[in-house]
Amino acid sequence: MATVTTSDLRILIVEARFYEDIADALVDGAMGVLEAAGAQVERLAVPGAFEIPAAIRFALDSGRYDGFVALGCVIRGDTTHYDYVCGESARGLNQLAIDRKACIGYGILTVENREQAWARARADRANKGADVANACLRMIEIKRQFQQG
Repeated sequence: MATVTTSDLRILIVEARFYEDIADALVDGAMGVLEAAGAQVERLAVPGAFEIPAAIRFALDSGRYDGFVALGCVIRGDTTHYDYVCGESARGLNQLAIDRKACIGYGILTVENREQAWARARADRANKGADVANACLRMIEIKRQFQQG
């Protein structure tokens, strides 16, 4: 669990709404953690996982946020589209984290079917929304540690 607890903490949840029910479950898990930390949270909906890195990049330029929680789900289909969406969204977020020093919790589920997605998204199961919110908070904590030194 992350130990960042300050009311001036500003987090943006960027959620891919392609699978709305799964996105809602992921957001619920993330919100529980972020609210417990006292963070100010805003949400931004994007069409799918591929759009998440660009939306976070736009938000980074505003300077309004300490961290980001990227949430979505990509379910394998019959074509290679899955591979491109998964790979490029992960690459884009990792590039932002490294090049722009962005604190990002990566919560884009990449699964074979809805059953696997629900097993990861639901709060009473794996609760990946909570996991990635904690990851975001921990990265903020680490970044602040090095900025103070």
